Amino acid sequence: MRLVGLTGGIASGKSTVSNLFMNTSVPVIDADVVARNVVQKCTGGWKKIVKAFGDEILLDNGEIDRARLSQIVFSDPSKRQLLNRLLGPHISSGIFWKIAKLWMKGCKVIALDIPLLFETKMDRWTNPVIVVWVNLETQIERLMSRDGCSEEQSQNRINAQLALDWKKSEADIVIDNSGSLDDTKQQFREVLRKVSEPLTWKERLRSRDGLISVVMCTAVGVLLAQKNLL
Repeated sequence: MRLVGLTGGIASGKSTVSNLFMNTSVPVIDADVVARNVVQKCTGGWKKIVKAFGDEILLDNGEIDRARLSQIVFSDPSKRQLLNRLLGPHISSGIFWKIAKLWMKGCKVIALDIPLLFETKMDRWTNPVIVVWVNLETQIERLMSRDGCSEEQSQNRINAQLALDWKKSEADIVIDNSGSLDDTKQQFREVLRKVSEPLTWKERLRSRDGLISVVMCTAVGVLLAQKNLL
């Protein structure tokens, strides 16, 4: 099985590339969706967050006010690290079970859309790693336009993440999303071709079919050995 890592930075266009993957035969596991599920009302993640940050981060219906929580953690690195520590195990577990379900279905290639791919060291489990990159000026402009925040606020939110240029240097594949959507789609088609290439023998062994083949070969070998001993 091939686990493709997909990451980027805030307002880099990672979600655009993730959506392009969703329109193909490659299934996508979105860590943001998993994160939303693990903080639903009365879940273990929800209880940890309320205990750590207080009732002021709750909406009237008891759900977590994600905008308020984001404002808090983006303005305080220590609280951001606390949030990551609290939710990290829940998110990792949720991603694992989604991978397991797709593995059981026989999926051979899965894209993992994880904003904190490098920060959580999950890049060690993915190959190739795809980074969606934009230049800083474009990133700030898009963030200001998308969220209605000031240039200073946008810069602070970008600075709260690992530098996108550093992520670019660590990537196996880079998609430059600084241009038009058509440019991005053209790059994506080449990326899709690469990640859809035949699995290596190691990747085949990790797939469901590969495991079944190993088990069957082992069983046949055991039966033949027993027959020869009789």
